[in-house]
Amino acid sequence: MRAVGISRPSGTPAVRTAVVWDVLRAVLADRMAATGRDRLDIVDAGGGTGGFAVPLAGLGHAVTVVDPSPDSLAALERRAAEAGVGVRALQGDAADLGEILPVDGADLVLCHSVLEYVEDPASALTAIAGLLREGGAISVLAANPLAAALHRSIAGRFDEALQVLDDPEGRWGDRDPTPRRFTREALSQLLATTGFTPGEVHGVRVFADLVPSRLLDGEPGAARALVALEQAAAAHPVLRDIATQLHVLGRR
Repeated sequence: MRAVGISRPSGTPAVRTAVVWDVLRAVLADRMAATGRDRLDIVDAGGGTGGFAVPLAGLGHAVTVVDPSPDSLAALERRAAEAGVGVRALQGDAADLGEILPVDGADLVLCHSVLEYVEDPASALTAIAGLLREGGAISVLAANPLAAALHRSIAGRFDEALQVLDDPEGRWGDRDPTPRRFTREALSQLLATTGFTPGEVHGVRVFADLVPSRLLDGEPGAARALVALEQAAAAHPVLRDIATQLHVLGRR
């Protein structure tokens, strides 16, 4: 198997996920060293069209995507075929993972943009904990209410920004498409109460969602410079708390 690394495609999507890939690259290397295996078993819960799954499969890992949408799974299979990799696609919900996949069968589970939408986040995480082998890890990416308040205020929606801060679920109103958001403290506590030891929380997309895409496309080196800025801001004690998303690794 080739050396562990994630090739990032050019453009804004790479900027928005660079911090997450940095963490995943490190956890993959650690797990491979600890187990002596080059091929890890990875589950992407709610993995959709394979934005993370396909590159991970390209590194030689065995990747299974579980997603409730048949359309997303079909797009995943097309994407994997175009990349020349194999990814197993299973239809199902995060809370049902224990019924779909074997116990203690995964080294890493991705739970990205899932906890905001499942009916019971604690039940979903408990199901994921059952999938992981001892020493395995979960990668959680979730929406941050403080960023929602910031973005609503920038759009001139001051009442909605205030509502985000007052609402226990971090929502700006009845038309908010996101059912819930998580602060750094709430995310860490949720992991701790469902069988994980949470690691450091990183901010994802601190600046990326505020920078016009035309600037990244039109200025040579702008995307690379923004990635460096995002990496520096990810663990900043103030800036991470206003990131669009929060990322944390939980150990089993």
